[in-house]
Amino acid sequence: MSDKQAGKAVGSQTLSRGLRALELVAAQPQGLAVQDVAEHLGVHRTIAYRTLVTLAEHHLVVRSSDGRYRAGSGTVTLARGYAAGVREAALPVLRRTADEIGATVALIAAEGDEAVAVAVVEPRSVDYHIGYRVGSRHPVGIGAAGIALATLRLPAPAEPAEVTQAREQGYARTFGQIEPGAHGVAVPLHTADPALHMCVNLITSREDVADASVAAMRAVAKEISALG
Repeated sequence: MSDKQAGKAVGSQTLSRGLRALELVAAQPQGLAVQDVAEHLGVHRTIAYRTLVTLAEHHLVVRSSDGRYRAGSGTVTLARGYAAGVREAALPVLRRTADEIGATVALIAAEGDEAVAVAVVEPRSVDYHIGYRVGSRHPVGIGAAGIALATLRLPAPAEPAEVTQAREQGYARTFGQIEPGAHGVAVPLHTADPALHMCVNLITSREDVADASVAAMRAVAKEISALG
């Protein structure tokens, strides 16, 4: 092997190790110690430490006061890019679903403690419907979408009963929590990136439409999750 080829091999190995370390840390909300990363990667602790320091320099991981490494602010930029890809792939599915059900459907993403509408599609099949704009925000844990997003977090001892119920049944169903007189149905997405918390959400003034939409919304969530 030439020196040039050897250099490329070492570079590829280093990049691969760094990406794997980032995946490991991002998948553990409680964080990982240097030794944990070293054991998962099968390398010496010194190598794991250097890898984490490099990731920290790019804000992809951060060392907390307890000495454990957690996902850093740099991953937000990556997640936004990924979310944009999911959004574009989901739009045709959302358009079809809105027309079939006759209600507004949306793709909602968690940004910190807020649920943010990243795509909203209103139905063309009915004359009257409830609508809202892209960028609309409300707290995670409130409304169908907020509850669905809360189910993607680790269970908490004191979490609201409606979050526990939604986690068990696989969807959230609410009435009037965000918009008076509005019924909401939301289903969390399970994409390739567990750190990306998103859900599909339906809003309607008709109880019968909301009740009849659950199976379809679950199927839509599964379809969009597969696209991501």
